[in-house]
Amino acid sequence: MRRIDFFDTTLRDGEQSAGINLNTAEKLEIARQLERLGAAVIEAGFPASSPGDFEAVQRIATTVRNSTVTGLARAVKSDIDTSWDALKGAEQPHLHVFLATSPIHMEYKLKKTPDQVVDIAVEAVKYARSKFPLVQWSAEDAFRSDPAFLVRILNEVIAAGATTVNIPDTVGYASPQEYGALFRFLKENVRGIDRVKLSAHCHDDLGMAVANSIAAIENGADQVEGTINGIGERAGNAALEEIAVALHIRKDFYNLETGIRLNEIKRTSELVSRLTGVIIQPNKAVVGKNAFAHESGIHQDGMLKNPETYEIITPELIGATKEPLALGKHSGRAAFKDRAITMGFTLSDDQLNEVFAEFKELADKKKEITEDDLFVLFTRQQLEKTETPIYDLESIQVQYGTNNVPTATVTSTNPEGETVSVATTGAGSVEAIFNTLELLVKGDVHILDYQVSSIGKGRDALGQAVVNLNFNGTQLTGRGIAQDVLEASAKAYLNAINRQLVRQSLETQKELAVETVN
Repeated sequence: MRRIDFFDTTLRDGEQSAGINLNTAEKLEIARQLERLGAAVIEAGFPASSPGDFEAVQRIATTVRNSTVTGLARAVKSDIDTSWDALKGAEQPHLHVFLATSPIHMEYKLKKTPDQVVDIAVEAVKYARSKFPLVQWSAEDAFRSDPAFLVRILNEVIAAGATTVNIPDTVGYASPQEYGALFRFLKENVRGIDRVKLSAHCHDDLGMAVANSIAAIENGADQVEGTINGIGERAGNAALEEIAVALHIRKDFYNLETGIRLNEIKRTSELVSRLTGVIIQPNKAVVGKNAFAHESGIHQDGMLKNPETYEIITPELIGATKEPLALGKHSGRAAFKDRAITMGFTLSDDQLNEVFAEFKELADKKKEITEDDLFVLFTRQQLEKTETPIYDLESIQVQYGTNNVPTATVTSTNPEGETVSVATTGAGSVEAIFNTLELLVKGDVHILDYQVSSIGKGRDALGQAVVNLNFNGTQLTGRGIAQDVLEASAKAYLNAINRQLVRQSLETQKELAVETVN
């Protein structure tokens, strides 16, 4: 049976979504889960773009062993050198180098002639192969490129040593018929195409990324690229979980295998959603909360008689199985540890002791602790405990009445390590909190979007707040979780600010260290 490799770019193309800013620990956690999912290749980032991306790629490359780890590079030696430093510790170092090939990109962005573009591509691939055993070359905006020119440049980069060639629909312009025809044309006309892996990379600007990716597979693609939940630039990338399930459900038609562990899809989707702050639309295929809901009386009647009347995908297939028994305040440490292991978390004894104490504290407030609650506790222990926040919320108090002006008082540490209290008013409780925090934070802050949702069910469910804001010209997303949504909102606001300040602090420390060495 023919195998299709899945190239996951959630941590690179996906993170380029407006407002998403993952730290190193979060990227590493997602990479581990992508490895469990069975991704053949994980694109961990763009090492030359920032010290933070370099560090994340380097740590993922030395941690992940069952998936190939790659990083993106422009067709310049400095990018390739930086990528080698980040990826040389990988099990099998892999580089993804790209260069635009469409007339509009060559003329207006690169300001190069087609001959010059061919020379740059060949030189970059040759130099990359002098370091990396695996080199993927991408023709940016390939679909809008001249097919004859694509054949010419692919002939050259394959001869130069590329082991994978990627044909992206960078702006999501293609139709499935056209995109599939392009792959068939390249398979028939490019010299040595059978010696390399042929890859498809589709964006969803016209809503056809998944269909285009499958069309490419039908016409010779060996690898398909995309992201979890379809996140990415503009309208996003092809949703890999949708492609994986489609190929599985219609195995009778496609006769393909992917190596994807389908029962890890739900957990992977939820992890990416929680850590990026990008909420999954309820009716999204495969992983939306309504994907297995049936409200129509006719549908419900059919489901009761035979689930296959209206359900071609079962929840169990993607790992959305019935929740195990909830834990409570009388649950012991052994049961708690076992649940952490079965949920895929690896915690040290110290971490387990700390999160168990948090669990007991929460259990005193809630009747039952659900799987969703545990997911929050475990991920917070593995991720949020790794960095000391600049602004650390100690307490929040809100005074509100229908006939009174809402007032918020916040006590927090500041960048100087001092504990300060500030208070002000607003048109509502949330605005009062945000106005107060704006007095606390030193910088220019503008709220772009704000969302509140529950984690799990019931009146005592944890509340989750996601705040998208602009801080000193940088768009950021913050998350906060608490039983009170107002506290969660304050935590989300400060989480966004802290992400940027902690990142800047780490980059400054590294620059000082380099200057000291030099």
